[in-house]
Amino acid sequence: RTCDRLRCTACDFRVALFNDYVWDQSCDYLFFRNNMPELSKLRAKMIKKKGARAYACQCSWRSIDELTDLQTEQQLRWVCGKH
Repeated sequence: RTCDRLRCTACDFRVALFNDYVWDQSCDYLFFRNNMPELSKLRAKMIKKKGARAYACQCSWRSIDELTDLQTEQQLRWVCGKH
């Protein structure tokens, strides 16, 4: 289980999460910078995958399909946005 109010300290943007999706391999920084948080634009690079979850802010993104400790990924600057 993950916090549903993650916030990125690098871009100061809320981290969006999408159940049962992964990001296409062609995703890059400019795609997220230009399209967050508009779901209609993000869908262009989302791939349906049961049991996976796609995360993204304006500067970072991850596709997770197994139990993963996101705190071990040093390049991510995502923290709990406080409930």
